Amino acid sequence: MQSFLSLYNRLLKAGVHRKLDEEIEELSSNIDYDEHHLDCLLNPQNYPPVVKLTHCSCSNEDKEACKNVCFMNAIEHDSDGNVTISKDNCIGCGDCINFCKQNSLSEIKEAIPIFDLINKGESPVYAMIAPAYISQFTKEVTPGKLRSAFKKLGFAGMIEVALFADILTLKEALEFDKVIHEDSDFMLTSCCCPMWIAMIKKIYSTLVPHLPPSVSPMVACGRSIKSLYGKSKTVFIGPCIAKKAESRDADITDAVDYVLTFEEIKEILDTAEIDPSVLEEDLRDHSSKAGRTYAVTSGVSEAVKSTLIRLRPERTIPLKAQHADGIKACKELLKNIQEGTIQANFIEGMGCVGGCVGGPKALIDKKEATEHVKEYGQKAIYDTPVDNPYVIELLKRLGFDTIESLLEGDHLFVREFYTSFNK
Repeated sequence: MQSFLSLYNRLLKAGVHRKLDEEIEELSSNIDYDEHHLDCLLNPQNYPPVVKLTHCSCSNEDKEACKNVCFMNAIEHDSDGNVTISKDNCIGCGDCINFCKQNSLSEIKEAIPIFDLINKGESPVYAMIAPAYISQFTKEVTPGKLRSAFKKLGFAGMIEVALFADILTLKEALEFDKVIHEDSDFMLTSCCCPMWIAMIKKIYSTLVPHLPPSVSPMVACGRSIKSLYGKSKTVFIGPCIAKKAESRDADITDAVDYVLTFEEIKEILDTAEIDPSVLEEDLRDHSSKAGRTYAVTSGVSEAVKSTLIRLRPERTIPLKAQHADGIKACKELLKNIQEGTIQANFIEGMGCVGGCVGGPKALIDKKEATEHVKEYGQKAIYDTPVDNPYVIELLKRLGFDTIESLLEGDHLFVREFYTSFNK
């Protein structure tokens, strides 16, 4: 019987070559596959959580070790001793996938319905690429060439999420200015890392009132595309499995239809026999240095700080940042906040060491990736979104006449944390 991944690869090949319907019809006359696996590949949104147990032949000792590796206690055993994954607790960090000795675990695969949409052509499908993508597909693959590759695959276009990181930088700078009035006040960044947010909501919930009600750049990008282009479908692409879980959060499911990883995109390009490095340039990005450097540790803090200085140079209480790098460091930092032992007033956490560039599905080493991201940031024409006319124009197209209006009646870039920031 075909494994989950072999079935996926078979359907992926059919999808990129526009033969998906024929392949599914042929499968229907073949009993050499698991019907549950097929349905999971065709309708992944119906199958929480985002980590899937494809099979399990592990010893009891290995099963127990697998259970202990999850910091969210999402891996459980049923009454028969079989491994199960909690849909409520799994946040898609990917630690269990990397740890499993038998390769019995996989992230949910969403590429098949994406190519079904592209092949039917009923709605434009947009690729939204995370700021960490620079040089992930080799240094020869420039942003413009990668955009051409996505169009060759059938996407309507590729949009850099860094532009929406610019918008969230503006929003969080304004939120900071609004709520930080005393030396004892502090704010946790609520954008970017879904593991950081999940830890706060599920383990350190007493700190939720210090989260501003801002969506992540991914969600901001998805909602903006749907606002500007009607019935479009959106696909986020990054190094992170946890983004698959974030896209399913009840209050933001309207933004992103599917999520793929860099690793999956590499497989798709290879299957389609597309070499982006030889394609023509298609240059369209206008993000600032602030948004481009979100992908590395302290990138959010530095972006918000420089933007706050541009917006409110007269502030008497400056932004004093502290950041945590990796899950262990995030837990320690949040514990210290609860105990009142920190001096900072803007707190940033990244679930992966190095930031998004250290994500489980990145294609290059995080040190090398960090250098590429910072270099790309330095090449930006504008240092902050305040100075970026493209950001201002985009905001106007979305109904925001001024930067300050991001705090006044904003329904596009907010989510329901139900915190004191909403009052």
